[in-house]
Amino acid sequence: MKRQNQSSVVEFILLGFSDFPELQEEIFGVFLVIYLVTLMGNATIIGAILLEQTLHIPMYLFLQNLSVVEVSFSAAIMPEMLVVLSFERTTISFAGCFAQMYFILLFGGTECFLLGAMAYDRFAAICCPLTYPMIMNKRVFVKLVMFSWVSGIMVATLQTTWVFSFPFCGPNEINHLFCETPPVLELVCADTSLFEIYAFTGTILIILLPFLLILLSYVRILFAILKMPSTTGRQKAFSTCASHITSVTLLYGTASVTYLQPKSSYSPATKKLISLAYALLIPLLNPLIYSLRNHEMKRALVKLCQRVVVLHTVVLVQKLYDICSLLKRTTFEFCKC
Repeated sequence: MKRQNQSSVVEFILLGFSDFPELQEEIFGVFLVIYLVTLMGNATIIGAILLEQTLHIPMYLFLQNLSVVEVSFSAAIMPEMLVVLSFERTTISFAGCFAQMYFILLFGGTECFLLGAMAYDRFAAICCPLTYPMIMNKRVFVKLVMFSWVSGIMVATLQTTWVFSFPFCGPNEINHLFCETPPVLELVCADTSLFEIYAFTGTILIILLPFLLILLSYVRILFAILKMPSTTGRQKAFSTCASHITSVTLLYGTASVTYLQPKSSYSPATKKLISLAYALLIPLLNPLIYSLRNHEMKRALVKLCQRVVVLHTVVLVQKLYDICSLLKRTTFEFCKC
């Protein structure tokens, strides 16, 4: 195919699940519920940690950052996905596709590095409990969080600008639910071998390198736990790390399959399902994983619920008081007449 001007494609068509039009209404309903639960679950964790002073320690502040990433990641994908499911096919502008890919890479990359930082935090807390406050002080925590976000921004900026610097001469149909790098790259009418080498190398650095660091941290943690004399201490340590291991397995497993797979090794339908695994399930499950397996988070969530109930009660009482005052004033004026 001859190289043409990039401006020949001004918008893309997201096909979604257009091959199954009879199922789109049901899929839309399920995805909408998942999206709303994801937003509420992660917002609840953010609020609970923000309001509970006892949770203002690195472990929970990392979790708060992770919930911010999950909310942002869902917001970058789900609204457009729901629009796609509302119609047999829908268009997205060139700039809109660029923006969506950028934020998917930004929040996805940030999450990978955040999970690595969380593994280091657990390693320091369990293997070096006496020196933990010095190892994971406020300055180190801020540096790790900033490194995670800046790394995500750098990855997203470099990869997205490179992808959209290629010419798109048509066709413009993306057989996917959102603008993800592999399906968009299939529409490029130029040699992308150099980019693919970069993308493969970058993915290894972003996914496999942090994963190996997490793996090494947990090997050390495992040996430290097995040396603990107390059964209760071992159980508590395992419980603390189990939620993080679950998140790591979900994210790195699905991301590796998506970005490290050989070209055209899966059918488009399989690729969509794999993408949905980390686009839908991970942001949905993380609040459940971290809150249900953590006693401190449970207590904070109970306190948050109590505050919400008290706040609503105060508002209701105030409204009733205003209504009574209005009725009293109206009655007084009526009797005066």
